[in-house]
Amino acid sequence: MIVLDTHIWLWWVNGDTALLGDIRASQIEQCEFIAVSAISCFEVAWLARHSRIELSCDQDQWFEKALSGSGITLLPITPKIACIATGLPEHHSDPQDRIIIATAIMHNANLMSSDKKFPLYLELADKLL
Repeated sequence: MIVLDTHIWLWWVNGDTALLGDIRASQIEQCEFIAVSAISCFEVAWLARHSRIELSCDQDQWFEKALSGSGITLLPITPKIACIATGLPEHHSDPQDRIIIATAIMHNANLMSSDKKFPLYLELADKLL
């Protein structure tokens, strides 16, 4: 399983291979189970609402395309994931990213991200793509 962080998910769904890169695109295409944390839905909606990203269609259509239409599984935020997220070292103060990291840890999944702070988490050793 590969858990995509929010920006990787956006790039994948929007077909932005320039930002995603050929290697990552190939890893996603070859993986049987691709997922995102439910917090990524909040992050996409928040970024769009604050004009930090522009979606190609209205939000409901975009989420339909980004989930059902892409075969990407939406992973819920569970109490265990919340506990893992709050127990992580303070390398990252962004709660969304902490939940995404905790989701990957909880599911023992690889995590695909371009975030420069993610490699600081020893919990993700050998799991970052």
